[in-house]
Amino acid sequence: MTAKPTLDTVAAEAGVSRATVSRVINGSPRVSPEVKVAVESAIAALGYVPNRAARSLAMRRTDSIALVMREPDATVLNDPYLGNIIIATSQTLIGTGVQLVLVNAQNTAEHAQLADYVRSGHVDGVLLASMHDDDPLPRVLLEAGIPTVVGGRPAHPVPGLSYVDVDNVGGAQLAAERLLSSGRRRIATIAGPPDMTAGIDRLTGYRQALAAANRKADRVAYGDFTRESGQQAMATLLDRHPDVDGVFAANDLMAIGALRALRDAGRRVPDDVAVVGYDDIEMARHTEPPLTTIHQPIVDQARTMTELLLTQIGGDPVADPVVLPTELVERESA
Repeated sequence: MTAKPTLDTVAAEAGVSRATVSRVINGSPRVSPEVKVAVESAIAALGYVPNRAARSLAMRRTDSIALVMREPDATVLNDPYLGNIIIATSQTLIGTGVQLVLVNAQNTAEHAQLADYVRSGHVDGVLLASMHDDDPLPRVLLEAGIPTVVGGRPAHPVPGLSYVDVDNVGGAQLAAERLLSSGRRRIATIAGPPDMTAGIDRLTGYRQALAAANRKADRVAYGDFTRESGQQAMATLLDRHPDVDGVFAANDLMAIGALRALRDAGRRVPDDVAVVGYDDIEMARHTEPPLTTIHQPIVDQARTMTELLLTQIGGDPVADPVVLPTELVERESA
């Protein structure tokens, strides 16, 4: 009796690796059309029938991944960046047969519960978003052998950890350079949380741009990436530096809060104070005036994170870090 075809015989017939066959069967986007056709032709020629239940049992697969965010529930619900990460991740999984589990772990106790949940085999891999620098989860998950991909550069290097970031330093430089090129001389920034690498890197880029122009970069107030914190930080800057004529806010929500504080103080934007944000969320198009901002490819970041995780689960080695480019979007606030 002829032996039933296997992944290995399909791989040999198609001239590809076993992992590539697995990616085609699981619907991974990280396969070229030519390779996909070759694998599907081999499957048809050999009469191979994938058995998802048997494969999942053999590999102890659950066909689900967790997207973990370490923020208060209200922040997750109200932050367009995090909302777009969730949507793009879900869309990337369409057709793969893999389900998405959303987990919000805000504190040490919830971290411990999550680690136990993952180690118990309830998911095949983990995406970590909105991480803070004291977060133990990446190392805990790696030590447990759980495929893991982080959104954003980890604050401390973790050998063997894959991550997808955007060029936060370069993006902040673009923002500050836009303010400088428009003739602003007394520029301030509303920086993000100092325990998040996005906040740190955007402050670094801002400072580098001002240093290159021989300007001091000492007008700094901090927010937590919420609209309310941006409004409060802008009020603080106006109190400390009433002559400020340009502001870079480290995300669009804080920039929108800054616009409100400036309006309340009777300052015209951009006539009196120019404002540049960061993210290019949908709301930035509809502020008064429309917000000049830095576009970061949120959808591409989430898609790339998800694809890297699926290939790790499929047996591929951990990929090198990926850093995606940013660009200036000019509107009317600066």
